[in-house]
Amino acid sequence: MYKLFLSWRYLTARRTNLIGIVGITVGVGALIMILSIMTGFLDEHRAAIRGGLSDLVITPIHLARSDRSVPPREPEALLEIVRADPRVAGAAPRLVWGGMISPRGAQTDLSEVYYSHPETGNVPVVQLIGIDVASEYQVANLREALARVSSDPASARHGVRDLDDPFAAPRDLDDDGIAYRGILVGKKLYDTFQLRVGDRVNVLTAVPDPRSGAVKSNNLIFTVCGAFKTGQSEIDSDIAYFDRRALAELIGNERSFSTVLVKLHDFERDGAATRADLEQRLDQARLIRGEGDEVSTWEDLRGSLIAAIENERILIGVMLALVLLVAGFTVFAILSMMVVEKRRDIGILSALGATRGGVLSTFLLIAFWDALVGAVSGAVLGVWLAVKIDPFERWLSATIGYQIWNREIYLFDTIPSRIVPIAVALIVLGAFACTLLFAAIPAVRAARLDPLEALRYE
Repeated sequence: MYKLFLSWRYLTARRTNLIGIVGITVGVGALIMILSIMTGFLDEHRAAIRGGLSDLVITPIHLARSDRSVPPREPEALLEIVRADPRVAGAAPRLVWGGMISPRGAQTDLSEVYYSHPETGNVPVVQLIGIDVASEYQVANLREALARVSSDPASARHGVRDLDDPFAAPRDLDDDGIAYRGILVGKKLYDTFQLRVGDRVNVLTAVPDPRSGAVKSNNLIFTVCGAFKTGQSEIDSDIAYFDRRALAELIGNERSFSTVLVKLHDFERDGAATRADLEQRLDQARLIRGEGDEVSTWEDLRGSLIAAIENERILIGVMLALVLLVAGFTVFAILSMMVVEKRRDIGILSALGATRGGVLSTFLLIAFWDALVGAVSGAVLGVWLAVKIDPFERWLSATIGYQIWNREIYLFDTIPSRIVPIAVALIVLGAFACTLLFAAIPAVRAARLDPLEALRYE
């Protein structure tokens, strides 16, 4: 009992112990907050990529095989084999191409500004994606992205007329003699050009002629049916959706699809096996060229990005762990001074019957209280900041007059954060281990003091 009493008394009697406690609090809180944000970044990236690409991506190479057969440019035969697999929940063909969007009418002058601006000159260059709505809804998150605009009271008028038929003509569309073709535009690009539902836009693209080798430009007029918002600013500014047949008409090179997205019932369990099986079956059916990575998982396609974020998270964790080492060294320094100052107390305790183990435990308990108070307060602070980081950042930015989190630059509209309880527990235990490890040296020195020399100490 005396060990608990003395250790707490020594802790509270010296204000310098607060330095160690504050150091541990800052280290634990910063580690929890930053790692939670980085984990949120990683999860949001994974969700965005997986939501846009589904689980598997089949990209046939439309070149002659070794047996001189050419994979078909229509997706029906490929879809039949894919959908026959019981592990597959859905499959959707896509026609993907690159192009530019240029507003017409009142927005023409505005588009000229963005075309020529040195920082925003790349805004009109977008990825054109032709889809079949019903099958696309089964494998990707487009319906949710459209609903996010339609259900927002501030943006509802920019939403589509019918979620089940997003390319349906907007209400009260003027009949100006232009053939109707619908386009869905990302919310950021939609706002950039100040578009409205029913506006006409020019969509331009370049298509190589396989016979002559020349590159020709194609241009069609499309009508804006509505905006979609994934919450990922990069996607919302770089992608536009079309009906697959309408985009095929624009491209005009006899290609009706370029990729097939495949969603599985359980990707974690069946992803690798399904990928290998489908690759073999499609090769045997001569629906792919069979000489490249034509069947990939979403992780294969974006693995380098995910790995980069994971490495950044580990690197930041290692760097912030140095704060705990500094706090542990502070505890070491404070206890070392305390051992020197309390030599007579140690001698008296030994004379009264305290064992070396008792003296050792007393000084280790001082470090234990440092770690307990610091780690618990740091965990509470770190978890609170991780939960409240987005409103806290908005408040702090408004207070200091500087935008800390620029939502025009980063991928996300909000600062993502996800707290992992196991990670929090490991950080707290790491703080305890680090503090006790540094405290062990002065504690052992105190336990080895000769009682007679300690009593003679002035």
